[in-house]
Amino acid sequence: MEKDILKVLVSEEQIQARIREMGAEISREYEGKDPVVLGVLKGVVMFYADMMKHITVPCQMDFMCLSSYKGTKSSGNMIVKQDMSVDVAGRHVLILEDIYDTGRSLQYTYNHLLSKNPASIKICTLLDKPERRIEGITLQPDWTGFTIPNEFVVGYGLDFNEHYRNLPYVGVLKPEAYEKYAITQRS
Repeated sequence: MEKDILKVLVSEEQIQARIREMGAEISREYEGKDPVVLGVLKGVVMFYADMMKHITVPCQMDFMCLSSYKGTKSSGNMIVKQDMSVDVAGRHVLILEDIYDTGRSLQYTYNHLLSKNPASIKICTLLDKPERRIEGITLQPDWTGFTIPNEFVVGYGLDFNEHYRNLPYVGVLKPEAYEKYAITQRS
């Protein structure tokens, strides 16, 4: 699997150091507020688990599962595979996101939460890829781990066709690696 990586963009050590910093900042921000920490599955799992170790205030965990990707391309159509289970009316909500890319899924999640009347919504993303943002998306994360170039990345929860999520760092695949797990059409 490691032989499929062209380059490492963000090392495991860099990720863990930045998560500790953001966890401390988030803990100060939510002191006495008992927030709901919402993870957007599946890519957020590793980031979510590590971040929760560094949020030191009482909080409640919940998840949503959205999808818009097939291979390396976003279809643009959001599919809700699992909605959150916590009632967030009047609650402070922190969205943890693995990557802020085109902005469609984050905008969808944000609007979905707004309809539930929370006290506040803040956003923490591990990766931000501003070059990919589509026109009209204006959300700005409150916390960003790393701003990265416009390259398709895998690792630390991010995948190519459900593979490479278990790498402990964020990297770019070699071109020939895309053939290994390409989606095949069945007739």
